Amino acid sequence: MKIEDLKKEYDKLQLKYGSKELDSIYNGGCENNPNICFVFMNPIGRNVASLKTWTGRKSPWIGTKNIWKLFKEVGLLSEETYKDIQAKKPKEWDYEFSDYVYEELTNNKIFITNLGKCTQINARPLSDEVLKKYLDLLFKEIDIIKPKVFITFGNQVSSIILNKKISVSENRKVCHELVVGKKKYKVYPVYYPVGNGIFNIDKSIEDIKWIIDCEVKKWIKKKLESSLKI
Repeated sequence: MKIEDLKKEYDKLQLKYGSKELDSIYNGGCENNPNICFVFMNPIGRNVASLKTWTGRKSPWIGTKNIWKLFKEVGLLSEETYKDIQAKKPKEWDYEFSDYVYEELTNNKIFITNLGKCTQINARPLSDEVLKKYLDLLFKEIDIIKPKVFITFGNQVSSIILNKKISVSENRKVCHELVVGKKKYKVYPVYYPVGNGIFNIDKSIEDIKWIIDCEVKKWIKKKLESSLKI
């Protein structure tokens, strides 16, 4: 199975739970064993890729500004690209620029997705009941890309994915285990960094930097040491 194969299922759920005037937003980034998979909540209509007239990639956060500060501050987006993003109005994002941004994320070995893929006109969160409709599809997504580490944003998303009540404030820098198929994955709940959670973005950045140092850099070092022994 490939990532593309899941899109029809997402689109069916968009018709049921999302705005009829908008399209689903899928995912984007490195699809082959990324270092980190970032899981957000659900997309909103401010993402210009949700427009039915948009025929380019349907990836998270296209045409938005705030979230890209987080990726820049943790070293996953260049200063140059960040400045380009901040200089653009939403409608100035085009297919070429969107691909350029996500190509950089792919090269930095990260994958970005939402638990819920149905797009809303406004910023209202989806109910647990609706988000759980996407859980099996998320697990299929995980089984395809096989990330090394998961970062789940916010109490709601983290609780649904880990199937237990999670308060991020009590789980900062705490690793949880998620089993998908026969594989075990490391999951770190992190504060939601945008929207109503924008006041927590500095805590999100701090924790993600720590996760990168403890997990990703350690894995890269181990891989390098292993290759030198060959």
